[in-house]
Amino acid sequence: MTGTTSANTATGKAADLPLWPAPYAKGPVNATVTVPGSKSLTNRFLVLAALADGPSRLRAPLHSRDSALMIQALRQLGATVTEVPGDGDYGPDLEITPLDPTASSAETAIDCGLAGTVMRFVPPLAALRSGATIFDGDPHARNRPMGTIIEALIALGVPVAAEGGRTPSALPFTVEGTGEVRGGHLVIDASASSQFVSALLLVGARFTEGLHLEHVGKPVPSLDHITMTVEVLRSVGVAVDDSVPNHWRVSPGTIRAFDQRIEQDLSNAGPFLAAALATGGTVRVPNWPAGTTQVGDMWRTILAAMGATVSLHEGTLTVTGGASIQGADFDETSELAPTVAALCALADGPSRLTGIAHLRGHETDRLAALVAEINRLGGDAEETADGLVIRPAALHGGVVHSYADHRMATAGAILGLAVEGVQVEDIATTSKTMPEFPDMWTRMLESATPDGDSN
Repeated sequence: MTGTTSANTATGKAADLPLWPAPYAKGPVNATVTVPGSKSLTNRFLVLAALADGPSRLRAPLHSRDSALMIQALRQLGATVTEVPGDGDYGPDLEITPLDPTASSAETAIDCGLAGTVMRFVPPLAALRSGATIFDGDPHARNRPMGTIIEALIALGVPVAAEGGRTPSALPFTVEGTGEVRGGHLVIDASASSQFVSALLLVGARFTEGLHLEHVGKPVPSLDHITMTVEVLRSVGVAVDDSVPNHWRVSPGTIRAFDQRIEQDLSNAGPFLAAALATGGTVRVPNWPAGTTQVGDMWRTILAAMGATVSLHEGTLTVTGGASIQGADFDETSELAPTVAALCALADGPSRLTGIAHLRGHETDRLAALVAEINRLGGDAEETADGLVIRPAALHGGVVHSYADHRMATAGAILGLAVEGVQVEDIATTSKTMPEFPDMWTRMLESATPDGDSN
């Protein structure tokens, strides 16, 4: 890495952020890659373990900034989280002793960083604790939508206030927990993020009357993530009725302690699989689940639509790129969109991504950021009301700004495979969900064969 000065576009201030020379592939890659555990599953199970009826264990969980922030948040609320030796390649397992909501009334503080799962999932959990809990995070976290969770807690009778006693709409704020929440019928508008629904469902079984959650408004984005939450809840004995669209009923009751192995993060497998298309090579990911609620399973259809050969055999997903990348139309690619957009910028035909307007409220405004960075390299991308249009154009080298967003950084790495001279600002931001990314990317590139033989 170099110490070149660049603009910190996450905060709008100049800063000395390192520039990472994105490796250029001199031939097709031929690699087998195993990625760390799913952030979405790790943090959901951590919340449930903190509310369970006994000690739980997570096997092969993700160890990253987002999961570390969640662990620290649970410890601040009174849970015990202990690292114990694991049997995998990605760090220790976790043993969790649940919190006692009546144990303490001391004020505590939660650092949410830039983790949406922490800033959305933990406030309802704090409402079940006796005492004040102060929430804040990184500077850009204060720009992320939080009003729905705050309004939901207030509607449930939980006091939430900002400095001066005003009602907040974003970080920072304080939740005044009383040790119990009555629950019942709650109406929210979750059109800005599916995490608002998941946050309330995860704790609903511990409300005195359970929870009947109703969404009104524009469609909820990323429904796959709500499906994941429902299936995780059912796996630990919580009764959830989601038979009526936009209604979720969680019955009151205990959350059963568990011993759970975490699937690898299929979304984070995306950049490595994309490398097969960007270089005309082959990438294999073993231990791909036969059935999963992870949105990353969409890679099997997305990459095939872009001209790749895709097969799943005996648990190994194999992707082989073709002679070129085909443009295509995609709907609701959710968190996969930055990786898809990077491939679209390398495609030989136009592409359209729709159903992703909610990405404007993620770690950064991902739609604006993708357009800015693709066009910075000579591309032809524009925003639409709910997505992107990307047309073929000759790209050149340059700096790809990360905006403190891990998926923007990995998108820049993909572009660098096919375009010489790409530098990614602050590649270390990938530590949010995949601290090993730079080393894993470099190892994958060591398999590239200059003679074009990827067999």
